[in-house]
Amino acid sequence: MHDHFPVPASWRIALPHSAAAVPVARALVRRALAELKHTADGDTAELLTAELVANAVEHTSGETPIELVVELLPTGCQVEVHDPDPVPPADLTRPGVEPPDPWREDGRGLLLIRALSSSCGHRPTGSGKAVWFRLPAVPAQRRPR
Repeated sequence: MHDHFPVPASWRIALPHSAAAVPVARALVRRALAELKHTADGDTAELLTAELVANAVEHTSGETPIELVVELLPTGCQVEVHDPDPVPPADLTRPGVEPPDPWREDGRGLLLIRALSSSCGHRPTGSGKAVWFRLPAVPAQRRPR
């Protein structure tokens, strides 16, 4: 299957439904981007992945694992987190009607994702929902040598 090029590379991994999932998800994204010398911004990808995974763990109940999907595309990367709760995240695609309460921990991550990704959103899946963001590839001349 991998002999005709270019195929988008894609990683898919189940993560425990616990805070331990966050560092694992960060490491996986870092590894995936390094593997292909991919040019999307790895620090941003890690930060936003950590936010998505932390959100999924915090806002869904039960023991069902969450799933991380990392796709590397010629134009950038897309990261998706699948969780078992069908309720969409409130702040991700529509600007909040009132400003987020700074004391509420959960508002910040989604605002960050909206601000730093090239696009983001969510969709229903057979078992819950997937929340995703995309980061564009950084042009070669802007990369440190």
